[in-house]
Amino acid sequence: MALTGSLIVLLGATLTLLYFLGAVAEAGEVGVSYGTNGDNLMDPSAVVDLLKKNGITMVRVYDTDSKVLTALKNTGIKTVVGIRNDMELAAAAGDPSWAVQWAKNNVLPYYPATDIRGVTVGNEVFKQVSQLNLQLVPAMKNVQAALVSLGLADAIKVTTPVAFDALKTSFPPSQGEFKDDIAQPVMSPMLDFLEQTGSYLMVNIYPYYTYTSQPGTIDLNYATFRPNDGVVDPVTGLRYSSLFDAQLDAVYSAIDNVQQQVASSNGAVGTMLRGRRRHVPVVTGESGWCSYCPQSVGASMENAQAFNNNLAKRAHFGSASSSSSLAVVSDGTPARPDADISVYIFALFNENQKPADEQNFGLFYPSGKPVYQVDFSGGGGGGGTASWCVARRDVSDARLQAALDYACNNGADCSAIQPGKVCYEPNTKLAHASYAFNDYYQSKGRASGTCDFSGAASIVYQQPGICDPKAASWCVANAAVGDARLQAALDYACGKGRADCSAIQPGGRCFSPDTKVAHASYAFNDYYQRNGRSSKSCDFSGAGSVVYQQPKIGNCVLPSTG
Repeated sequence: MALTGSLIVLLGATLTLLYFLGAVAEAGEVGVSYGTNGDNLMDPSAVVDLLKKNGITMVRVYDTDSKVLTALKNTGIKTVVGIRNDMELAAAAGDPSWAVQWAKNNVLPYYPATDIRGVTVGNEVFKQVSQLNLQLVPAMKNVQAALVSLGLADAIKVTTPVAFDALKTSFPPSQGEFKDDIAQPVMSPMLDFLEQTGSYLMVNIYPYYTYTSQPGTIDLNYATFRPNDGVVDPVTGLRYSSLFDAQLDAVYSAIDNVQQQVASSNGAVGTMLRGRRRHVPVVTGESGWCSYCPQSVGASMENAQAFNNNLAKRAHFGSASSSSSLAVVSDGTPARPDADISVYIFALFNENQKPADEQNFGLFYPSGKPVYQVDFSGGGGGGGTASWCVARRDVSDARLQAALDYACNNGADCSAIQPGKVCYEPNTKLAHASYAFNDYYQSKGRASGTCDFSGAASIVYQQPGICDPKAASWCVANAAVGDARLQAALDYACGKGRADCSAIQPGGRCFSPDTKVAHASYAFNDYYQRNGRSSKSCDFSGAGSVVYQQPKIGNCVLPSTG
């Protein structure tokens, strides 16, 4: 397959965080789905010990079992609880007072000692209880209203897990769409609700099922994040190195395309509405691989271990996603390089009361013995490994400001983010909070609990794009803006900007590779270094990004004055 487009190779180190169009992108998180459909499972208190021993900091449970939520108290483990598909979902939809009482009985007694971050309303409703489809959004709204009445809505988000087969089209990823019977009556108002409340859509994404249903047409390496040639979206030219990324981008496309679907179903032309980007992040509520399913091709312990370890690494550190021989290492997907990728691995245990084909997805046997080894840090956390503390992008400015004030008043050196100082730009709550949080975290010796700030911060294990007055930095081009914008910015840098572009002329030492993104990166960086490495000097109308690991373009290493 032909390689189209170009992105920068950042060799020698992986960047999980970089400023993309003015925003700090943080690494995703890895948790587990903790189901209890087994008659031989460990006691919840022992389960919590197992989670802590393995560095698991995020867990999704499917109900509000009192023993489980009590065991999770004062552990710092981020928890998502659930309203079941049975009578609870219908009751929540039909009676706002029921939702208030549910929250009083099942959330309020545990929060904040149990770090409840979300409520899932139902689970795969379209697939499992489709007769309740039209009750789903009213139930979500009533639960949200209940949390508002209790003063919990800012900290606890309401969502619902959707099965991946809710999409009628998933390839190419750019053409993703939800099924027609749910697009207008359910998904459109749901996405409005999620956008308005600052929540996220939870989607259960299983490359395993896609592969096992058509093993002759999908490369096993592509399905398990192993090295492969990738698959190109023929519409966008973006190359996908994993099926997971392709499916995630298909979901994002479906989210963006709902408005056009609704317009079309109502007889409107609607073509101008296609692709309107909604601010609704996607969290993967379940993803995993069966270690022993005799009837399924590719179900093995080896493949399960490879998939889940690579999935953890993918979420924590990003991956090389490219549409040419040059690749940008980003936290997000090829179509959403600024997106976080957070996942819950399914499942914590092998559960003997699940259907036969779901009993062996567990990471652990019921006794707590590992089925195989999984590094939940993605290969980078724990021990003496370097780490940083950054602000979460899904937190409101008001909460970031409160946490920022706390950090600066309790030991963080915030002098560099004052007006006129070296790290004042970009002047956003997100950037300033990340600087302050990290300074506080480092000053406390990266001790446990010093990067929480009431849920406003996250620990990452690759050096983030946080301004460091002493650090070297570089400016590189964002391939996602397209060749036309890159050419305009390149002309400015080499012309009015007076960057020295002689090295990228034909025959020059940095002429190869002869691509817009490579030449623009060289010119942007020269301009950036000549102008004191200020953040404004690496903007180029959104075409440039500051990075903190030295980039290499072909054989040309970009210099820094830092």
